[in-house]
Amino acid sequence: MGVNADFYSTAVIYIFNRYGKLLKKIDPSGSGWDGYVKGKALPSSDYWFTMEFVDLKGNIQIRKGHFSMLRE
Repeated sequence: MGVNADFYSTAVIYIFNRYGKLLKKIDPSGSGWDGYVKGKALPSSDYWFTMEFVDLKGNIQIRKGHFSMLRE
C-alpha cells in the first residue's frame, strides 16, 4: 500500500539525525530528499524517520524507522 490520496488525506515524513535534530520535512508527493541540508551533503551515517498519515476518516497513523545513507 503506497502513500496516496486514495487512502490518506495528508501525509508528511520527517528525517532526523542520530541526535534527534530535524533535518528535513518531506511531502510524499514532492521530489523527496537528496541527502543535502542547506546546500551541504550530509555524511554517510544512520538517519531516522517518522511518517505521519491522516486517513480519510481522520485517524492519525505514525510509523518510525531508520536507514543508512552511504556515500562513495
